[in-house]
Amino acid sequence: MDGQTGSPPVDYFVRRELLDEARLDEVGQKQTWSTKPSLGDRVKESLRCSGERLKQALLSWVPVLHWLPRYSIRENAIGDLISGCSVGIMHLPQGMAYALLASLPPVFGLYTSLYPVLVYFLFGTSRHISIGTFAVISIMVGSVTERLAPSSNFIVNGTNGTESVDVAARDAYRVQIACALSVLTGLFQILLGVVRFGFVVTYLSEPLVRGYTTGSACHVCISQLKYLFGIFPARFTGPLSLIYTLVDICRLLPETKAPEVVVSVLALAVLIVVKELNACYRKKLPLPIPIELIVVIAATIITHFCNLTNIYSISVIGEIPSGLKAPRAPDVSLFPQIIGDTFAVAIVGYAINISLGKTFGLKYGYKVDSNQELVALGLSNTIGGMFQCYSVTSSLSRSLVQESTGGKTQVAGVVSSIIVLITVWKLGPLFEDLPKAVLSTIVLVNLKGMFKQFTDVPMLLKSNKVDLMVWLVTFACTILLNLDLGLAVAIGFSMLTVIFRTQLPTYSILGHVPGTDLYLDTDKYQTAKEIPGIKIFRSSATIYYTNAEMYLEALQEKSGIDVGKLLTEKKKRESKQKRKQAKEKRRAQKEEKKAKKGAEKEKIEASQISIGMNESKVLTGSDLQNQRPGLSNGQQNWAYQHDTTDSDSDVGSRGDDAITGQPQHADEEKGMTCGFGTHSIILDISTTNFVDMVTVKTLKNIFRDYGQIDLDIYLVGCQACVVEQLETAGFFSDNIPKSRLFVTVHDAVLHILHKVGHREFGLVRYDLHHPDVASRGQAAIFFVLQLLDALLLSIGHHPCLLPPSEENAPH
Repeated sequence: MDGQTGSPPVDYFVRRELLDEARLDEVGQKQTWSTKPSLGDRVKESLRCSGERLKQALLSWVPVLHWLPRYSIRENAIGDLISGCSVGIMHLPQGMAYALLASLPPVFGLYTSLYPVLVYFLFGTSRHISIGTFAVISIMVGSVTERLAPSSNFIVNGTNGTESVDVAARDAYRVQIACALSVLTGLFQILLGVVRFGFVVTYLSEPLVRGYTTGSACHVCISQLKYLFGIFPARFTGPLSLIYTLVDICRLLPETKAPEVVVSVLALAVLIVVKELNACYRKKLPLPIPIELIVVIAATIITHFCNLTNIYSISVIGEIPSGLKAPRAPDVSLFPQIIGDTFAVAIVGYAINISLGKTFGLKYGYKVDSNQELVALGLSNTIGGMFQCYSVTSSLSRSLVQESTGGKTQVAGVVSSIIVLITVWKLGPLFEDLPKAVLSTIVLVNLKGMFKQFTDVPMLLKSNKVDLMVWLVTFACTILLNLDLGLAVAIGFSMLTVIFRTQLPTYSILGHVPGTDLYLDTDKYQTAKEIPGIKIFRSSATIYYTNAEMYLEALQEKSGIDVGKLLTEKKKRESKQKRKQAKEKRRAQKEEKKAKKGAEKEKIEASQISIGMNESKVLTGSDLQNQRPGLSNGQQNWAYQHDTTDSDSDVGSRGDDAITGQPQHADEEKGMTCGFGTHSIILDISTTNFVDMVTVKTLKNIFRDYGQIDLDIYLVGCQACVVEQLETAGFFSDNIPKSRLFVTVHDAVLHILHKVGHREFGLVRYDLHHPDVASRGQAAIFFVLQLLDALLLSIGHHPCLLPPSEENAPH
């Protein structure tokens, strides 16, 4: 019933036969053959070559060939042009700023904003994301370049005996490291995409990604403080490096350069105010104000014409070469040193890219192929690495601008690349006097979106405690253990939460809701009542090797039936009974032997009496009188024989009882065994989607152990794939037939009630048109029984009636 609209309840009636698994196969006409092609057929199909297959493969691997011929200039050109210009303007300051995060010269950030964007235009499937530099990936690359090429390795002696850093040699080696990392990252992503391994990113949950990016934002923020204050802290690596860096920055605060702080504060103030205005009036403004580019141009002009570099020693970008560099192969010798970092950069970059792509695809109704995205991102990194670019992914801020300014396709990316190309080709040297502090403020302002993710904590605290733990652990590990190790620990912890959830499911006993075929948790629903003699047990998770033992324990706890204790008591009773039977048997044998011995004695005495009678013929009367005491003894022997017979009869009756198992003791034993009142247990395994050998063994043990204490076990809700796996594992046998499997809980309950010979009122309604009711007279009798049943129910009695089956239908 729809409670909000107040519509009346809708009733439905279903009449069908009880269905166990064997009968279901007949009714549903289950296929006994496999429609799935064999491995050989699939290989042959994949190796088939035709013009149509070649065309489909080409369009699949190079999506631009599919959508570009259908590109509508009238509908898309203006929006893509405006969007491309806006994003291109953002690429310039962000490219140079994020290059500093990667510990590379700023011009390489511009290269990274050029080549990968063009490659993604050809191979990508998302229409709205903006590929290029990103803060998180940049800081990850920077941690690798600084670890393998620290400044301390490039110390040279000056002319006056002082030591200095060979910046040119250091930066050149760092560029080699970054390019090698980019190429290896791209190859790894391409390999995953080719083998259709795009689902790997599903193991990175949203709380994990958001916690990781928030922790990375803290790394980015701390790394930029040295430019804001004009200080030079020591470099630290490994766990707690961020903490050590922050402590060192605090130690160096007295050496802060005031001019650097003034430039940073002014740039921050302008950027924050104008960005807030852009956010408030984004619907009214045709284009967002390009405040980042304006600040970069203004700061460069002021620094150049006011000669701030020489007067106040403000640190600037320095020489920016014009033109493009020729491609070159990466330094393969660096691969073994960066293989671990490659995995982290590849997975994080792809996770950010596909999450943004899926978001826009869902919003605008087009498909984003996760495997093709892996290939596209991998090619962008591989080809870009050969053109001296470092690793890329999509940027949230640029993607939002590209979408909000009217961008419809990746043609906007081509327009932005043209702007970057013009800048690199001719305008690069004009930015040589740009203060690094200004670029740092651009980076910090663009971290606003990541820092807003701290609001996830109170939201997750109310909604999901486990996801909150994943978020907090990921954030803490990223802060304390650095980016690469922190990611590994976070993924491991996230996997553990999944394992723990399956290991600690909710177990419940189900009860019947009167008047329905519903069975609900008796602890949560007051109207759900247990059916006498039947326990219905359900687990909320799949039963497999990690929780099979807990499943057994929960079954015993919830049902109140301690199988081990009952089996032990039964064995003790059986052992006691056997000892008693053996004792009775020995006693019977002893009595029998005694009786046999007495019979032989009586025979001898009888023969002696017979001889005495013969001799009495020649005896005198007085002699016969002298023999009367002997007759007295013979009478005593007959009396003994009579008593022995009676005793033997008693013993014999007890012996018969012992041989037949003594029914009176058997009834007592059964009463003790079934004293808990339960005769059947139904296991609802509808939540199980696979079974392993441990599960099969566990279920077999349940059937065996509970069967030994005269309890019937039934399975309900088995999915077709689970039934097939049970058959393959040899689960079914004469002791566990398929008739123990039922489609629903209700089917199993009705079967049990029919089996034990009664039907609970409210579970099953009698049908006056039942085929067993063959005549009107029978129907009338049946109708009277129903009225009587309803009358007794109204006064609080629940009668137990036999079901109208073929055996007991009314005649």
